[in-house]
Amino acid sequence: MNSRCVSINKILPFSCVDGPGNRLAIFLQGCNLRCKNCHNPYTMGICDNCGDCIPTCPQQALSLQNGVISWNSASCEQCDTCIQQCPRQSSPMTLTYTVDELIAITRKYAAFINGITVSGGESTLQLPFLINYFKTVKEAPDLKHLTCLIDSNGTLSINGWQKIAPYMEGAMIDLKSWNEKVHINLTGRSNQRIKESIKWLANNNLLTELRLLYIPEKTDYLENIELLSQFINSLGESVLVRINAFHQHGVYGEASKWIPAQKQHIDLLSKELNKRHIFNIKIPEIY
Repeated sequence: MNSRCVSINKILPFSCVDGPGNRLAIFLQGCNLRCKNCHNPYTMGICDNCGDCIPTCPQQALSLQNGVISWNSASCEQCDTCIQQCPRQSSPMTLTYTVDELIAITRKYAAFINGITVSGGESTLQLPFLINYFKTVKEAPDLKHLTCLIDSNGTLSINGWQKIAPYMEGAMIDLKSWNEKVHINLTGRSNQRIKESIKWLANNNLLTELRLLYIPEKTDYLENIELLSQFINSLGESVLVRINAFHQHGVYGEASKWIPAQKQHIDLLSKELNKRHIFNIKIPEIY
């Protein structure tokens, strides 16, 4: 991991869905989960510069320079042909930034935003850079008013959270299922460390949101509602529980045929949580 440079898939200057207020949202490349329902699976893999995508590009926006894929964003029409051809489901349409370069972008929008959210992929895979970037934001007189949040799958170790904690206001964590076997089936990995992360963040007043993604016939929140509710109640009343509804947009493979979540699904889960004294819940406004 590099503390000086970072691989970025996308930057949104103004986002109102990646945390509270208006935020600069930065999406890093690379993820250590393989969620079947991922809405941006092209952020999972890291390009290995094999070059297989170059001849497939209709706009000839890709080239190999000194053994590294170069992407010409001016020529690119975002047709995603390269991603569809990649055996690693990676995207060559990424850019490398230094801390100074990312700070310059942050400074450009600082007067119009409430804070910064770093997402992915999985942002904590590039933890040394993330610490360096957040620390620089906090030390800059014209940027220190910005809140720094992480949108994470929660697989970072407690030691990792302890390192980044002094430089962030909080993290938004996904708990994609309660049962470990179900989680492994959906994501390829256990959820034990994720639960540990959620507990540690909550105990240190750093859990901004607990996110539950409802996938009909796939997630197991209702089947384990008592254990799930006990867990949520142990986090404290101030923790926001955001229930997200699964949809098929951007999904590859078998999950593209899964049933999308409807309002009645979300309302049922919300109602069952309410019955168990969990009221700080946010549900989708549109489906």
